[in-house]
Amino acid sequence: MFRYLIAVFLALVLINGLLPFLRRFGVGTLPGDFELRIAGRVIRLPVASTLVLSGLCSLIARWI
Repeated sequence: MFRYLIAVFLALVLINGLLPFLRRFGVGTLPGDFELRIAGRVIRLPVASTLVLSGLCSLIARWI
């Protein structure tokens, strides 16, 4: 269980870093992706995009 939590956290960090590039393809704008504005800073939580990309990665891993 702990490994899955770490994997989801790392995926969120990776997607958050790549979000400006991935927005061109519609990632980060799905319903369920949260954008919080606190004290002039923007914090993005791409929960739905993480689930979609995780599903795609698991399908690719099963094919290989």
